Amino acid sequence: MTKKKILITGGAGFIGSHLADALLERGHFVRALDNLAPEVHGREAARPAHLDARVELIVGDVRDGAAVDRALDGIDAVVHLAAAVGVGRSMYEVERCTSINNLGTAVLMDRLVRRPVERLVVASSMSVYGEGLYVDPTGAAREVPGRTLEQLRRAEWDPRSNGQRLEPTATPETKTARLDSVYALSKYDQERMCLVVGRAHGIPTVALRLFNVFGPGQARSSPYSGVLADIALQVIGGRAPLVHEDGEQRRDFVSVRDVARAFCLALESERAAGAAINVGSGAWRTLAQVGRRVAKLVGRPHLSPALSGTYRVGEPRHCYPDTRRAESVLGYRATVDFDVALVELARWLGARRRAASAHDDGRLDAGGTRGSIAALDHIQGSVPAALSNLEGSHVQ
Repeated sequence: MTKKKILITGGAGFIGSHLADALLERGHFVRALDNLAPEVHGREAARPAHLDARVELIVGDVRDGAAVDRALDGIDAVVHLAAAVGVGRSMYEVERCTSINNLGTAVLMDRLVRRPVERLVVASSMSVYGEGLYVDPTGAAREVPGRTLEQLRRAEWDPRSNGQRLEPTATPETKTARLDSVYALSKYDQERMCLVVGRAHGIPTVALRLFNVFGPGQARSSPYSGVLADIALQVIGGRAPLVHEDGEQRRDFVSVRDVARAFCLALESERAAGAAINVGSGAWRTLAQVGRRVAKLVGRPHLSPALSGTYRVGEPRHCYPDTRRAESVLGYRATVDFDVALVELARWLGARRRAASAHDDGRLDAGGTRGSIAALDHIQGSVPAALSNLEGSHVQ
């Protein structure tokens, strides 16, 4: 791909700033449009220190047509990340979620109709699937509804069909969307709007359905992998990580560095135009397994996950991606080792806890306690030597 001028909406955020780094490494010019929302960037609406100085930042809202016009001036390609995030929050802030996600995308697409670009890539979400795909005892694929409140109250964690337990399997892009929250509805609307308008106006468009993205810089409340940050913070604070249900929920956790690379590939791949594509690590893990792994990596293997038996209504039991389309169309495979990525996250969270004890900037709290950070000193000795050569934390 020749050097391009690329706009990232939401470009000062978690994924956006990592993507900006990856694009700059490839020689592109990067502009970010971001409203620097206080719940993401803290009370001081200043340029984030983590955003590379070479990124041109336009502070503005994606719903503001004039701001979008300024941001699009001279741009060759757009990555649309700007969104209100959070399944739970979307259910009691319906207007906010719909306004930012649906209206914001409509404003962007209106401008792109008048000022087409060479490529548009939009961030979609695993939330559009609801429950993942299952197979019955005969091996036939089964799509199931979300679990009812009555099932959860009875601790009937796993979906069944005609009384038979179903086995989870990787979820392909062909699975029917099941929009069980306002957030899922709005992300599906973003995805479809971009693909439909892009096709109608000759703008090659790709939608990436992101699974559980994690890494330095994410907010604890992140819908991508807030559960992983929660687990790590509890372990760092000297507490056994609390895990919902029985801990056997399967998820795919993928490093933000791999996700940034997937976006770069989507900007380049001719075959990807018009497609929705899963982006994950290609490997599932249970939440209990993740809790044990985090504890071992920070030198506290005795802190086994505490299985609460509690639940969150609307949360899928199992959902992890079939990544074969990403491999064949984008040439994408995750390359960042899970342990390496966990160490990066743990180091960043530890630094944030130390900072939070002196000054809470609103990005990520101290987890309610000020447990010893000494656990982080054990990281280097508890993982392979290769992990000790990590680059400095990418603080966001």
